[in-house]
Amino acid sequence: MEEQLEARFGLPQQVVFCKRCVMSNQRPASSVEFKHDIRHKHTTLHMDEEGVCDACRQAEIKQRIDWKAREESLMRLLDQHRRSDGEYDCLVPGSGGKDSGYQAHVLKYRYGMHPLTCTWPPILYTDIGWQNFLNWVKIGGFDNLSFRPNGAVHALLTRLAIERILHPFQPFILGQKNFGPKVAMKHGIRLVFYGENEAEYGNPIAENATSLRDKSYFTMTNLSEVYLGGVPIQELFDRYKLALHDVMPYLPARAEDLERSGIEVHYLGYYLKWTPQEAYYYAGEHTGFQANPERTEGTYSKYNSLDDKIDGFHYYTTYIKFGLGRATYDASQEIRNHHLTREEGVALVRRFDGEFPRKYFREIMDYIGMEPERFLELCDAFRSPHLWKKEGGEWRLRHPVS
Repeated sequence: MEEQLEARFGLPQQVVFCKRCVMSNQRPASSVEFKHDIRHKHTTLHMDEEGVCDACRQAEIKQRIDWKAREESLMRLLDQHRRSDGEYDCLVPGSGGKDSGYQAHVLKYRYGMHPLTCTWPPILYTDIGWQNFLNWVKIGGFDNLSFRPNGAVHALLTRLAIERILHPFQPFILGQKNFGPKVAMKHGIRLVFYGENEAEYGNPIAENATSLRDKSYFTMTNLSEVYLGGVPIQELFDRYKLALHDVMPYLPARAEDLERSGIEVHYLGYYLKWTPQEAYYYAGEHTGFQANPERTEGTYSKYNSLDDKIDGFHYYTTYIKFGLGRATYDASQEIRNHHLTREEGVALVRRFDGEFPRKYFREIMDYIGMEPERFLELCDAFRSPHLWKKEGGEWRLRHPVS
């Protein structure tokens, strides 16, 4: 009888790869859990009976959508919110990357809206990320409101997120996700636009979040249920001596406040056919977006997730926890958009997935106050036995993509 190896993080015991892309069923379908400790609660990517993942099915559905009709519904929506009194009529959260560059420019110059852009900045800007942000505001021509949280608190939460759940991006993601609706409320803006529809990646988020039920993704009802950096809020207060105002920037708006505001949250990718590579070309032409001058560590591409020095650690830790690295995410997206064949994707994943992000390693460790050896120990401690085995002193995946 075959030994049943422990599967951690609520992952499926059996590893199954999509027959169309290179993603497996080990990918958490929601990258953010706010009200629970994400060490133990994940909804994983679904595969249908034919072995095709939700994200690939969504890509198939995109080909059958009447995009002209979708654009017409977008224009009706914009007309409902359009203002001529000099005030902002929509909000675009973003960093100045290819996606936010595309969506803000399209809304302003193609559809005549007056967007305010807002930015929850990276933990540590890369040179190219900072330049792209400046180009977005200057060349693109946008007003921007940026908010940088308390650096000492942010470093602490990032370190705790690594120690508790091996998720260095969790505090950043939570702050970024919750920042936009709160800015909109403060400025009386009732229309918030994000870019890609999360359903395209298999996430169980509604395509077009307009109802209160869908808005629950951006709201909070009970502070005692919140974990931040894998730590209960009360523990942050008692053990780490943080105050409520220290963590407020990361917390969602209260449900009743968001409902009373009348804010609608929409994905531009629901209305316009969204292709990441085309967004890259568009942003380069219209907002001065630049790709990395060299290949990004952990993958073969140069234009995704460039602005934060900790980006590489986020993807490296997904490789450790789920067996899925940065090349897997990039290749899966490009296969769905017919820029790669699956065979090419498999070759790229086998070559680049799991590459250690050495370039900013020491700088990130210094910033969060962690010894480099401690980070490596944590990575080994978080490897799930059903995914990893050690051979000749080296860790190897039990089920590499093929």
